[in-house]
Amino acid sequence: MVKVYLSQKGLEFTERNVSLDENARDDLLSLGYRSTPVTVIDDQKVVGYSPPKLEEALQAAGI
Repeated sequence: MVKVYLSQKGLEFTERNVSLDENARDDLLSLGYRSTPVTVIDDQKVVGYSPPKLEEALQAAGI
């Protein structure tokens, strides 16, 4: 759902699959998370699919 949300806004993003990419999994764990999705926008992290939180993070980043 996060991918759809960002795509509908015309935003580019990088998807990292923690099931297939060991480095992505290690990065997720280093952020202190064990569940997905975690969306990183500048210095803000949004856990799960929450359009209001995603929008808040995008606005804070000036996007």
